[in-house]
Amino acid sequence: MDSRKTGEPAASIRGVRFSYPQKQDVLRGIDLDVGTGQKIGLIGPNGSGKTTLILLLAGVITPDSGSINLSGSPVQPGKFNPDFGMVFQNPDDQLFNPTVRDDLAFGLHNLGFNVDEAEKIVKNTLSDLGMEELIDRPPHHLSGGEKRIISIAGVMVMKPDLIALDEPEASLDTRSRRRLIGLLQESDETMLIASHDMEFLLDICDRIVLLDEGVICADGGPRDLLGDSRLMELHGLEKPHSLIPHILPHHKANS
Repeated sequence: MDSRKTGEPAASIRGVRFSYPQKQDVLRGIDLDVGTGQKIGLIGPNGSGKTTLILLLAGVITPDSGSINLSGSPVQPGKFNPDFGMVFQNPDDQLFNPTVRDDLAFGLHNLGFNVDEAEKIVKNTLSDLGMEELIDRPPHHLSGGEKRIISIAGVMVMKPDLIALDEPEASLDTRSRRRLIGLLQESDETMLIASHDMEFLLDICDRIVLLDEGVICADGGPRDLLGDSRLMELHGLEKPHSLIPHILPHHKANS
């Protein structure tokens, strides 16, 4: 069911609790709606439950209690859900076909697109990215930045209602990082982006959710929330450098 047509939130999470056998109370009663078209940055210190929340949305693990709906339908653990797309932190876990063409077409074929339809979408996608020359390249011959963007594009071509990305900017050089930011800024897909890079989220997101000790501690606009020094320090995070006022030394300011 397409939330863009029904008006339903892309995701609705109510009262979700989850514990691992070796770690109790990883999530302690999470309530969260992800509005269609939103790009939400999910922040918090290590161990705050960000990745666990994404795995619950994906149906990889099952909540101990509470409910998770995607596009108005309950998530069924262990069952493929075309409404949800997940981009792994390591693109090598996601790119497994002989060529870039095959990787981008793989999900489309599973959704019922024929060979010609899938080929057209793949070529248009690579053209939009300015990466047409990669179409016949084996994924293991790509740079780290190219792998990351192709793995994200492989999920985006399937047009899921919600895409979750776990540290998508990790280990990218400056050029690849800027290219990725451009790709995510231009996309109209609904996204949940878990990251420790506050500048990256500030460039892309229209909403930030702060998770710590298994609960949502803050939820708001990126500049207001990320610019709150006291809040960020309280949860072991750093205010983005671009939101810190830079005052020139007095002698330079008057020169």
